[in-house]
Amino acid sequence: MKAGCSIVEKPEGGGGYQFPDWAYKTESSPGSRQIQLWHFILELLQKEEFRHVIAWQQGEYGEFVIKDPDEVARLWGRRKCKPQMNYDKLSRALRYYYNKRILHKTKGKRFTYKFNFNKLVMPNYPFINIRSSGKIQTLLVGNE
Repeated sequence: MKAGCSIVEKPEGGGGYQFPDWAYKTESSPGSRQIQLWHFILELLQKEEFRHVIAWQQGEYGEFVIKDPDEVARLWGRRKCKPQMNYDKLSRALRYYYNKRILHKTKGKRFTYKFNFNKLVMPNYPFINIRSSGKIQTLLVGNE
């Protein structure tokens, strides 16, 4: 592992939701799944401190705008231990999700994308409820 590079940065409680443990790579588990870019984007969208960098589009279900592409790329690069990350590389990674129908670029709007939550969340995370505002809420499962 690269010196000074923290791989595991799980969101703290109170942020609305968390992904299951398998979505994060730990230092001691080589070969385990790494966090995917779409997970990371959803994390940023849920954190108040990143509203100046990336935010949900008002009135558009699942649509978000990257307000500061360079900063989002820097944060992603830090998360993945890739200091040379830039928006060109990040946007290339986002384009891989188009064919999988996880998200798509919004035509005519710069740095604006839209999640396909029906394809993305519901089959994989039935405990997550997507509100019409685009906000995500964790549903309690079990005897709680």
